[in-house]
Amino acid sequence: MIPKEVLSIENSIPEEIGKMECWIFGYGSLIWKPPPIYEEKIPGFIKGHVRRFWQRSTDHRGTVENPGRVVTLIPIEEWKLLDDYHVHKDNDVTWGVAYKINKKNIKEVMEYLDYREKNGYTIHYLDVYQLEKEEPVVKNAIVYIATTKNEEYVGPASLDLLARKIYECVGPSGPNREYLLNLASALRNIAPDAHDDHLFDLEERILNLIKEADYT
Repeated sequence: MIPKEVLSIENSIPEEIGKMECWIFGYGSLIWKPPPIYEEKIPGFIKGHVRRFWQRSTDHRGTVENPGRVVTLIPIEEWKLLDDYHVHKDNDVTWGVAYKINKKNIKEVMEYLDYREKNGYTIHYLDVYQLEKEEPVVKNAIVYIATTKNEEYVGPASLDLLARKIYECVGPSGPNREYLLNLASALRNIAPDAHDDHLFDLEERILNLIKEADYT
């Protein structure tokens, strides 16, 4: 059994992880850019968290001089204390994809993800559910979350300013807007009825910015 305590990705990979198969849950770019090796993937959702573009990206979708914005998860009880434009009901869920990693590949995959998620993210464990199933389909899936206490967390922001930032920023992994548009498209594919006003509102604003630029 993998220990449930939160692990910093700066720490070495626990020996236990390399001896068993595990599941990794992606709620951001992992939905459309999966781990390099996996045996199986299943769409599903987690409970009790809110997905928001409140994390700076200085290594993938922005730079130190002009940080982009990527998603993280906010525990709903913590989110309720924040001033957010979008609502999130207690029974709302966050859709993503769970990937099954064979025990022989876990060390390689974790090293890859530790580097990919190094800009403020730490390892947590959450259960993954599917519709019409009361029990989780995956227990204790590994989830990389940038908590509100990490240095790159920025918190709520004006949607127009946030959309403009995402529209303009570019990093080593490409344009920030590509990240958001890919996420919105991938989410519709895995969960056509998914409720995520924050993501889809930003998508609409960025598509409008693209249209405006095409007309000029």
